[in-house]
Amino acid sequence: MENRVAKHVTVIGAGIIGASIAWHLAKAGARVTVVSESGAGGVATPNSFAWINASWGNPEVYFRLRIRAMAEWKRLAKDVPELPLAWCGGLCFDLPPDRLEAYAAEHSSWGYGIERVDAKRAGEIEPNLVEPPHFAVYLAEEGVAEPVATAKALLTDAERLGARVMIGTVDRLTLSGGKVTGVAVSGGTIEADEVAVAAGTGAPAIAATADIKLPLDTPPGLIVHSRPYNKLLNGLVHAERLHMRQTAEGRIIAGSDFAGGDPGENAEATARELFAVTKAALHGADGLELDFHTVGYRPMPADGFPIISRADGIGGLYIAVMHSGITLAPAVGLFATREILGGERDALLAPYALSRFHQ
Repeated sequence: MENRVAKHVTVIGAGIIGASIAWHLAKAGARVTVVSESGAGGVATPNSFAWINASWGNPEVYFRLRIRAMAEWKRLAKDVPELPLAWCGGLCFDLPPDRLEAYAAEHSSWGYGIERVDAKRAGEIEPNLVEPPHFAVYLAEEGVAEPVATAKALLTDAERLGARVMIGTVDRLTLSGGKVTGVAVSGGTIEADEVAVAAGTGAPAIAATADIKLPLDTPPGLIVHSRPYNKLLNGLVHAERLHMRQTAEGRIIAGSDFAGGDPGENAEATARELFAVTKAALHGADGLELDFHTVGYRPMPADGFPIISRADGIGGLYIAVMHSGITLAPAVGLFATREILGGERDALLAPYALSRFHQ
């Protein structure tokens, strides 16, 4: 190799996407600086339901990226054994039976492991459901990654590999001759050969300092978190308007959909209602207590699909912003690293260039 000097890449954002990109870059031998306002875990990541899936509502091309990402989680778990991953399976019955059957048929034909289950089998999978569904699908290969702990584990290992992680407010991208040359952070400038923006809902403001427009919506999602409790749930449960799971520390977390529902005018009241519904859905939940609720703002590109690409018309700038960061994180880290360091773009990323919004 003629270029023996390791590329210096600054990653903006320490949520699950930024942490994965930083880890993969450090593993590949780049010099990495991670800068974020919030420290490990980022802003959207702590408010995530943390579901790893390639589930319904996805066209096949996006399904393929998600399936690949699920496989990459298994690879990553071998490299970073302390990742808090659980392949706990998911029981899904939040669609009318005809749509659920159509989903099962389509995704089975794509090779997704789907088992159709009746009330008896559903009750074996989740014995504490008050009303087991007459018809559901069970997805044994789905799982969860406890989000903040996962981001922290990746960043800690990235530091072991030589990355520098710092807390600071990014004021703007620095530019010279049509290229991003670094990041102006409160109190100084970090020079870089490339900058990767993985700042979630904060990304548009940062990109705008280089005249790059990111079309991003930020819908709110409310999730309730119980106090730690004895084990009531084995895996993910997606009932109608109630998605719930139990965390590693025993908290039941629930939203009216997996990304959290609309908090409404009074988030406190919405949280209390949702928690009452959650409690009523489970046997043995009499002593379950609401601890707190979160309202997270999801970084949702305007067409609902990820933005994972270099920015057009400017050098040295890579963008990785998406909803569904938990599922996609390991694949995005791997593919972004290959593109940033070697210029090779994975075919699975073809639909997700920023340029699609300017066509």
